[in-house]
Amino acid sequence: MGSREVSNQDWQGKRVTVAGLGVSGIPAAKVLHGLGAVVTVVNDGDDERSRAQAAELEAQGITVRLGDGATLPGSTELIVTTPGWKPDKPLFTAAAEAGVPIWGDVELAWRLRGPGAAPWLAVTGTNGKTTTVRMLASILEAAGLRTAAVGNIGVSLLDAVLGDEEYDVLAVELSSYQLHWAPSLRAHSAAVLNLAPDHLDWHGSMAAYVADKGRIYEGNRVACVYNAADPATEDLVREADVEEGCRAIGFTLNTPGPSQLGVVDGILVDRAFVANRQKQAQELAEVGDIDPPAPHNIANALAAAALARAFGVEPAAVRDGLRAFRPDPHRIEHVADVAGVAYVDDSKATNTHAAEASLAAYDPIVWIAGGLAKGATFDELVTGAAGRLRGVVLIGRDRELIREALTRHAPEVPVVDLDRTDTGAMSEAVREAARLARPGDTVLMAPACASMDMFVNYNKRGEAFADAVRALAAESA
Repeated sequence: MGSREVSNQDWQGKRVTVAGLGVSGIPAAKVLHGLGAVVTVVNDGDDERSRAQAAELEAQGITVRLGDGATLPGSTELIVTTPGWKPDKPLFTAAAEAGVPIWGDVELAWRLRGPGAAPWLAVTGTNGKTTTVRMLASILEAAGLRTAAVGNIGVSLLDAVLGDEEYDVLAVELSSYQLHWAPSLRAHSAAVLNLAPDHLDWHGSMAAYVADKGRIYEGNRVACVYNAADPATEDLVREADVEEGCRAIGFTLNTPGPSQLGVVDGILVDRAFVANRQKQAQELAEVGDIDPPAPHNIANALAAAALARAFGVEPAAVRDGLRAFRPDPHRIEHVADVAGVAYVDDSKATNTHAAEASLAAYDPIVWIAGGLAKGATFDELVTGAAGRLRGVVLIGRDRELIREALTRHAPEVPVVDLDRTDTGAMSEAVREAARLARPGDTVLMAPACASMDMFVNYNKRGEAFADAVRALAAESA
């Protein structure tokens, strides 16, 4: 178990059911088995991959039950669930009736932390979580702190709390799914970046989704960071039960008020963690230090800076950390300039809220959009972007929903509707976008939809776009 060895006495012989195989279920089962628990893994699926995973666990003495994730194994004292399992699963209903507690992988990691474990700086929100957490980790590293980006990204939380590596602080990305099953989590400081409808099929309602996001503030010790442009995030701070002395810290793209971070004349400034916040502001970094300096990415940087400052990081480390940060692929990634037109890959914009932020960063735009809508509507998105659109190229299964919104709210914008869903459609989409674009325009792939109708994931969709752009560049050379 490494240098922060966990006592086995609380787990010896404890009967634990792990719900679901996969990236969090398998490590949880192995950790619990290693602590002496009697572990049974249940899984809905019974395919070739599941059977291979089951064989690996059974070789270690762990019981696996495939094809039946609904029945509660006898004598179960605790369920540890993977994030994807919905709260209305029959297994959880049976657990509630039997008085069996349900934890997620985050809750398990929180409970297994050793004495003196690294505090958590936690981030959630509909969009921007991964970027903000990675920015935060970069800032913490620039301050000379031993840290890691964990949670949904990078190092797994269980590895972080049980491994040999010693950390001073962890930058933790948390989804609404994970927060739902993490009742005892208490972060040093936390941020909710924004709130927009997403994953409502899992949570059942927007109110339930927002409430789960708000759990991240419970028990915060130093700072609850909220988005001044999104009042619902501040409402969650007001409702949270925090430790005495914990402060509400806002971030804004405008001039900040006291207890806020914001932007003044292209400078990121801090009016929260200074001696006299009524009259003083501390310069942290320049907007030009952020890559890319799109509005929503500046907001991400401000949130990361607020959490770092709450942990005591000096201004110079905020600047150095932001300068060192490079975004992940497919997040507003500039691919190439061809014939005076910029081509930008934001395949990660898989919902309308993310696409809205991406569209706000450019003007004029030839927009490539479409895919799986996941129940989304597009009227508000199109209304906000209409004045920036040079043209639109639609791909994917649910493209008609976007076309209808364009007809209603931007009837003058030319639209190319590609009636094909094979992966080769992306090459045609890029060529059609190039035909519509003029020098100085940006061809932006911000689909506002999921990718699985045409691609394995958003990464593959982004790679297809980049490949098509590079092919176009080669022809134009």
